[in-house]
Amino acid sequence: MNPANPPRFTPQGLIPTAEQLAIQLAQNKVVLVDANAGAAKTTTLALRIGEALARKLAPEQILALTFTPEAREVLRRRLLDIGVPQALTERVAVLTFEDFAAWMMDLVDNDHVRQCRDPRALKEYALMAVDRTAERYAGSADGLELHTHSVALSQFLDVQLGLKATMALERDVEFMGAEEAAALLEVPLTDYLTTLEYEILRLDGGAGATFRGPFDATYDLACNLDGGARLAGQFPDYRLVLCDELHDLNEASFRILDALIGKPQCFFVGAGDKDQVIHARLGASAEYLSSRFGERHPRLVRYPLTQTFRHGPHLAYAMAEFKQKPVESGLRLRTEIQQAHYASADDCAGRVLAAVRQWQADGYDIDGCAILIRDRHQSMAIENALIEADIAYRTPPMAGYLQRDEILFLRGLLAIGLRDFGAVKSELVRTAIVDALVAFSEMRFSARSMDNFKQQILKSPDLLGELFLIEDERRDIDLPGYRDVAAEGTRRAVVAAIAWLSTVDPALPAAAVLSELCERVQLVATARRIFVRPYDAGVINKSVASLLAAAAASGQSLREFWAAMNAREAFIRRKRDRKSVLIECVANAKGKEFDHVILPFLEEGEFPHPSQPKRDEENLFYVGATRARARLTLISPADPARRSAFINQLRLTRSAAAAEAALTRNERAPVAAPSRYYLHAGFADKDQVKALGAKFDIARRAWYVENGMDLSPFSLWLKK
Repeated sequence: MNPANPPRFTPQGLIPTAEQLAIQLAQNKVVLVDANAGAAKTTTLALRIGEALARKLAPEQILALTFTPEAREVLRRRLLDIGVPQALTERVAVLTFEDFAAWMMDLVDNDHVRQCRDPRALKEYALMAVDRTAERYAGSADGLELHTHSVALSQFLDVQLGLKATMALERDVEFMGAEEAAALLEVPLTDYLTTLEYEILRLDGGAGATFRGPFDATYDLACNLDGGARLAGQFPDYRLVLCDELHDLNEASFRILDALIGKPQCFFVGAGDKDQVIHARLGASAEYLSSRFGERHPRLVRYPLTQTFRHGPHLAYAMAEFKQKPVESGLRLRTEIQQAHYASADDCAGRVLAAVRQWQADGYDIDGCAILIRDRHQSMAIENALIEADIAYRTPPMAGYLQRDEILFLRGLLAIGLRDFGAVKSELVRTAIVDALVAFSEMRFSARSMDNFKQQILKSPDLLGELFLIEDERRDIDLPGYRDVAAEGTRRAVVAAIAWLSTVDPALPAAAVLSELCERVQLVATARRIFVRPYDAGVINKSVASLLAAAAASGQSLREFWAAMNAREAFIRRKRDRKSVLIECVANAKGKEFDHVILPFLEEGEFPHPSQPKRDEENLFYVGATRARARLTLISPADPARRSAFINQLRLTRSAAAAEAALTRNERAPVAAPSRYYLHAGFADKDQVKALGAKFDIARRAWYVENGMDLSPFSLWLKK
């Protein structure tokens, strides 16, 4: 601490580390905080806000930006937790980039554009863009493949989101052909052309936005700031801007930050961890933390946050070895790192089950346990093992293996072949099955016809088999030719497969029937065609392979396996509200933490995945492992040659010895007394407590007594 510049804000409930205090007191125009996982980035930014308020900066002159609503609410809570009064907290602008951008755009447009927060609300606009693309380019653009099923629309929305996040649509392609431009931007031609039509539709041909989906406001504001930054002059007079999770920064949000920082009187503090960059598809890059800020602001100052407050030294030091960077923990907590080994996928699921049961036997709550998988196909054996053991689990909505598109497609075919769609009790799942049948059969339906048929299905489940008959009847209707593409062969194969399935004896082994069914519907080839990224198609095929393996392992007949699938779905619905284990993909766990994290299938070819950049896979593993507080369980093959290289990179033998010494040090360290004792003293008591020697904390609007003073005269007002 600089004696000439002591802190004026003393937080409630914690004593800042030297690293945090340096950031709290930083007076540089641009400050970047290089933080480790669990290093209290958000709390540190809250301390910086508390210090600014204590130095009498008006709350309205502070802006704190986050990337998600969840992160926004956490920062608001941290301000309250450290003692910033609620009245002051409510006056500080804590916003997501999207909220801030929408606010700024509304100041310009003054028309409060419709916000479509849920991607499903964009379906109508996406379909209109597909139609416009067909009208403009059908017959003139080679390789144009336009589909209207849910998978295609979801992929299109992801592609256009990536183009906007990276500001790729602003690149100079005026003199390029469409094929050349799409190749330059590394996106499919179909999605590139549909994005252009979608933007013309959204922006009303240049007149102004008529609606905005997720991230559109950020993109629109970034576009308006480009080339002169005409909107920057209308920004409120912020003197302090802060940003959390800088590792999620992309080009559009960087341009907004840059415009804010460009104000002469504005100071900036941003925190991030370059090793948590996992959203590269949305333009996130370590480049912003490592160089882009430095190029724009050469005099910036960097501060470290090396000490984690999430887990103890054993996991902290293992992560230090893994990432070859300083990581420290001052917690008196033994975060266990356990290992188990497996011989097969079912054996891996058994090891996961054993880890969950051991957690329960040790007296811990099951809802503090998270199974973090690399990809969704890995959950099938685990889900089945938990169901068989009567252990409740939860997944994000429609993310359990029985609700995935490829499995829903096969379930739909079985429902038709067995004439038993009524066995699927959930209306949400029934609707999803119809979507999956249309997607994987590559059928031709207008959105209105599809919605009408879904409504009929919900009322009369037995109508599901009519889906393909209706398709046959519509063949002569004048539908746009682009909906045919190469789908006719797939559709015919599915119709033929259904005809075959209706003749199959339900007493035959499920594994044999399902294997034959997958061949007949050309499922592998269809997945490759309808999914843009080969990686996604590969996950689909692995998921189907897992289902076939489960059917073989069960030894059940087709009728028995069908009944078992529906019974398992009923089990999940019945258990959903109870305390349960979480099953989640690692990429969706960033920003969260759990008492016990289980990482299964740590083998070469799975995690890391061979088709993905090594650095991205390392970051993903780092994110998964650092979610743990009390225990981390690593489950890898029994054969050392098949184990993920990540396990060796932890150097557990070496890191454990150093961690034991650190834990002993932490346990012996004295517990520091609070530097201040805050008083329950109102306005009527101010003269009395002031005369006794109390001081006033302007940021917290509270009177306090410094450590070392005799507290007995203040017993009437001392907080417990």
